Amino acid sequence: MSKKVGIDRADIYTKISDRIIEDLDKGVRPWMKPWSAANMHSRITRPVRHNGLPYSGMNVLLLWSEQISRGFSSSMWMTFKQALELGGVVQKGETGSTVVFASRFTKSVADGNGNDVDREIPFLKAYSVFNIEQIDGLPESYYIPPATVCDPVARIEAVDRFFRNTGAVIRHGGNQAYYSPVMDYIQMPPFEAFRDAAGYAAVLSHEATHWTAAQHRVGRDLSRYAKDRTDRAREELIAELGSCFLCADLGIAPELEPRPDHAAYLQSWLSVLANDKRAVFQAAAHAQRAVAFLHSLQLEADVKAAA
Repeated sequence: MSKKVGIDRADIYTKISDRIIEDLDKGVRPWMKPWSAANMHSRITRPVRHNGLPYSGMNVLLLWSEQISRGFSSSMWMTFKQALELGGVVQKGETGSTVVFASRFTKSVADGNGNDVDREIPFLKAYSVFNIEQIDGLPESYYIPPATVCDPVARIEAVDRFFRNTGAVIRHGGNQAYYSPVMDYIQMPPFEAFRDAAGYAAVLSHEATHWTAAQHRVGRDLSRYAKDRTDRAREELIAELGSCFLCADLGIAPELEPRPDHAAYLQSWLSVLANDKRAVFQAAAHAQRAVAFLHSLQLEADVKAAA
């Protein structure tokens, strides 16, 4: 990898991390902006590509932020080239929004003993996309408003089915919500303690993200969660982002106000992000894997039901 590429990658991490730190310094969790009162007139979804496939991980946070700050009502994005291929043209004077692509390439390097060994080198590349509201001339179907959201009752039934299909042991009682790694169960307060069914599901989505950490699931190490403040802050950031991703997928709003037992994490996150510019990227990647795992259990449940 060239020195310039390494510097560019570091600049991407720093630029994006600093933007998030700036919001956190103001007491604002930037990943919660889509659910502010001004935007709740319609369902919040993940940003999607020109072919309808949703973005994942860090790009969800980046494009949510861009959509809110620039006032776009559409959640669809595409590159300049993709717009041209579809017969569209980016409006004069419009600027793109940054998304990132992370991958790895194999490089042969000396191992110190005179032998060449293959090593996987991670890389991060930034590129620009445009919201379809910045593009003229696309096929009419791209400008059609999204379908009406299903009624609340049907939506909550789907949410209940989603968590039931995970197979997680969910216990009820007391006044705390948490995941016990030792006993491998989720503890929730009684359903009646929540403002409504969506509020219950929002808290459960946070704890379900923690639940995925077990070694036989996605395998995040929680051994130092209770002992190390930094490790705890990182895991809580993963759970918070995972909850946001999952709530968007399920059509419900996440926990808009930090729970009393979570409020202190704001300063911890600031400390982690200030000392590690890659921390939020890693947290978003872990959150994405957690949510993808929860979705994969729905497929398994469907297969079992069909059998």
